[in-house]
Amino acid sequence: MEVSTLAEVEKLALKKLKIYRQSQLRYILRSMLASMFIGFGVIVAFKTGNFFYLEHSPFTYPMAALTFGAAIILIAYGGGDLFTGNTFYFTYTALRKKIRWAEVFKLWTFSYTGNILGAVIFAFLILTTGLFNDSTTSGFLLSVVEKKVHLPTMQLFFRAILCNWLVCLAFFIPMSLKGDGPKLFTMMLFVFCFFISGYEHSIANMCTFAIAIVIDHPGTISLGGIIHNLIPVTIGNLIGGGVFMGYMYYYVNKPYLDEYESQN
Repeated sequence: MEVSTLAEVEKLALKKLKIYRQSQLRYILRSMLASMFIGFGVIVAFKTGNFFYLEHSPFTYPMAALTFGAAIILIAYGGGDLFTGNTFYFTYTALRKKIRWAEVFKLWTFSYTGNILGAVIFAFLILTTGLFNDSTTSGFLLSVVEKKVHLPTMQLFFRAILCNWLVCLAFFIPMSLKGDGPKLFTMMLFVFCFFISGYEHSIANMCTFAIAIVIDHPGTISLGGIIHNLIPVTIGNLIGGGVFMGYMYYYVNKPYLDEYESQN
């Protein structure tokens, strides 16, 4: 039974709420850190994938997906506050009546804002490095971005639901495992699955788009296209984490939650 793991989810949500109440600035800075950590994953994934992309190799996406797992390890062990995970943590805790919904919406807004700021700052840091100064290094990244900003809205929406459902599981399931080895393997496996499947993650997209827009990019990649992607993807991520994780786990475990709490 996963009720003991759900108790850990509740503790984590209340810890995040405590940080927010003590200092909204610290909370935003933690959110900025999270998207910057994802930015590191984006860089290593697209730099690795680009070597295979230049050779038209079928291993382009698998290798990028494999290396993107660095992002979730940085967030899980390095700290940071990610909007997508918060859709699960705060929904579940609010349904348990341990946090007010008004605060949930504020926390989501602050974490999303911090994630945006972190992505933008990280993109400008990458610009100064010259890592994507020519087409031989930026080709794979720009090709992926161009596809993302032109996908139909409904496809983006449903890909985003599946994405955050899977990503939240990548944080949730390792909570019940013992030892860092199994936890790391599980996290990386789930992130590999989300990346290789072609799902849409709003914060990973933010970081990727921010980098694409500050480097030399084709006219087919525009701010309008980025907004076209991020709106349905953000809503889909919210449903994936809030409904398919937060509400679903609350509902299916409801008969056992109070009993577990009284015993502990």
